[in-house]
Amino acid sequence: MSKKAPAAAASLLRLVVPAGKATPSPPIGPALGQRGVKSMDFCKQFNDRTKNVEPGTPLPVIITVKGDRTFTFVTKSPPTSFFLKRAAGIEKGATNIGKEHPFVGKVNLKQVYEIAKIKQADEGMEHLSLKGICAGVVGSARSMGIEVVA
Repeated sequence: MSKKAPAAAASLLRLVVPAGKATPSPPIGPALGQRGVKSMDFCKQFNDRTKNVEPGTPLPVIITVKGDRTFTFVTKSPPTSFFLKRAAGIEKGATNIGKEHPFVGKVNLKQVYEIAKIKQADEGMEHLSLKGICAGVVGSARSMGIEVVA
């Protein structure tokens, strides 16, 4: 009586990749290579799937590598900090909150609402209320030194 070897468990890999600019260089190449996946295959599929997104936009990606070395991936919307920096017109958030000028930029409630609407479409966020997501966006803004005005 022969026993089948158990199938290797799928592994999850989380990366942030610029839209349309995936290359097999680090961090993508080594991360996929050690799991036996050809990084060029992922890069081609990712770049094709994100060709309608503004090039260079940072996109969180969750890659599931199966035991047979095949993979699937899900792209999410850019990080909240990306949207906040763009809305406030700044390059980066405050480095020393409270020690620098109180705020490095401003966003209004309409911008917070628009960011929350985008984030609500992400997988795993559908069950959260828009009000709760807005509160999270406001908290992120404050931690970055961005003032939220009415």
